[in-house]
Amino acid sequence: MKKVLLSALLSVCSCLAMAQKTYEANWASIDSRPVPNWFEDAKFGIFIHWGLFSVPSYAPTARDGMGVYDQYSEWYWQKWQDAKSKTSPLFQKFHNRVYGADTKYQDFVKDFKAEFFKPDEWAKVFEQAGAKYVVLTSKHHEGFTLWPSAQAWNWNAVDVGPHRDLLGDLTSAVKDKGLHMGYYYSLYEWYNPLYKQSVNRYVDEHMIPQLKDLVTRYKPDVVWTDGEWDHSSEVWKSTEFLAWLYNESPVKETVVVNDRWGKETRSKHGGIYTTEYDLVHSGNADNTKFTHPWEECRGIGGSFGYNRAEILEDYATSAALVHILIEKVARGGNLLLNVGPTADGRIPVIMQQRLKDMGDWLNVNKDAIYGTRAWDKAPTFKKGTKLFFTQKGKDLYVLTTEWMDNLSVDGITKPQSVSLLGFKGAVKTSMKGNQLTIAAPSVTPATIPCQHAWVYKLEGAAR
Repeated sequence: MKKVLLSALLSVCSCLAMAQKTYEANWASIDSRPVPNWFEDAKFGIFIHWGLFSVPSYAPTARDGMGVYDQYSEWYWQKWQDAKSKTSPLFQKFHNRVYGADTKYQDFVKDFKAEFFKPDEWAKVFEQAGAKYVVLTSKHHEGFTLWPSAQAWNWNAVDVGPHRDLLGDLTSAVKDKGLHMGYYYSLYEWYNPLYKQSVNRYVDEHMIPQLKDLVTRYKPDVVWTDGEWDHSSEVWKSTEFLAWLYNESPVKETVVVNDRWGKETRSKHGGIYTTEYDLVHSGNADNTKFTHPWEECRGIGGSFGYNRAEILEDYATSAALVHILIEKVARGGNLLLNVGPTADGRIPVIMQQRLKDMGDWLNVNKDAIYGTRAWDKAPTFKKGTKLFFTQKGKDLYVLTTEWMDNLSVDGITKPQSVSLLGFKGAVKTSMKGNQLTIAAPSVTPATIPCQHAWVYKLEGAAR
C-alpha cells in the first residue's frame, strides 16, 4: 500500500512540476518537459490501424520477398497509385483483378460499414491482454477520419461509411476499463488538394485546427504523430502546436507525445522515441542503448492494417510476442503492439488469441513488467539473448525466455529471498561473492506457472 501511495504522490508531483512551467515554441524548451510517469509504468499498449484501407486489406508479404515497409496494407492507395514504387505493379494487378480499373479509392467507403464493431468487446480484449493504453488511428495518410472532423467534411466515419463516431465510441469503452486512450494522427495526407497546392496553408487551415479539435474534444493521453518525413518540424509548426498542447490544452499535464514531428526529429526531439519493427527510418535499432523513454511499435503480422494475404506463418507466435515484450521492457522501453481490424469491425480471431496468451503470461508475471525500469548493471543486449533483467526499487527480476536448469546472475547483493513467480515451492540458490546461482525447481505440467518465459524475483538484490 505504501508503494502505491508513493507512486501516486510522485505522479502528482511530476504533473504539478509540468503544470508550473510555461513551455516555449522551440525544441530546447519543448524537450525539457518530462515524459509523464504513467507511460513508463504502463509498458504495454495496443495500436489499432483501421480505416478505408481495411476494405481492400491487401499488401504483399515477406513471402513475396518484401521488406518491412513494403508489407503495409494501410499504404494501399499510395502504393497502387505511385508508379515509382517497386510494389506498385502488385497493387495494381490486385486492384484491377478484384475491383476493376475504374474503381476509385473513394469507392471503398461504401464497404467500410463497421457493422460488427462492438467497442465494449474490443476494450475487453485489450484489458484481458494486459495492455494499459490504446492508440487508435484517428486519421491515416489517406485523410479519412474516424471522428466527425470539420476539416474532413464528407470524408469521415460519421458523414459517410459507418455513419458513426468510431473514435468517440471506442474512447468511452476503453476509458471505462481504466485504460489510457490515445490517437495516432498523420501530419500529411497523400492526395489532399490543399496539401499539394500549399503546405503552409494546409498546416494553418487544416492540420493544426484538426489536431486541436481532436485534443480538445477527446482529451487523449497520447498524441502519436506520423507522416512527418516530407518536411521539417518548422514547416509543420510542430513546436508551436506542442507549446499549445503543454501550456493550454485540457491534457497539458498528462499527455504523452512521440518523436515524429519533422524529418529531422526522430530520436532527437519531442517526447518518447519510437522504433518500428526495430527500425528508425532505415536504421536498425537492435544495438541501440536507450537512455530516453522509448517505444517499439509493430504488428502481430507484417502489416499494421489488416492484410488478407497474410497466412499463419506471417504472424508472430505467442511465445515470440512475449519475448519481444520482455526484450523491450528490459531495455527500458514499451511495446505498442498493433491489431488490424476488418472493415466490418472485427478483431481477427488469431490476433485475439495472441493477445489472450500475452494476458495469461502477464497475469503471472506482471510484477516483473509494470512499473519496472531497466537494470543499469544488465549485460549489453545482443540478438539471441535469453536472459533479461528488470528492476523495481531494490528488487531485481530475472526473466528467461528459455527454461534453464541453472542460471547465474552477477553484480548483485545477496537477496533476501528468491522465488519463481507463480510457483508455490521453494527455489534453491547459492551465493559466491556477488554471483548468485539459481537452480530451477522441478515442475510438472500441473505446477509450471506459465508458458513462453519465466521470472525469478530476487528481493532486495539490486544495488
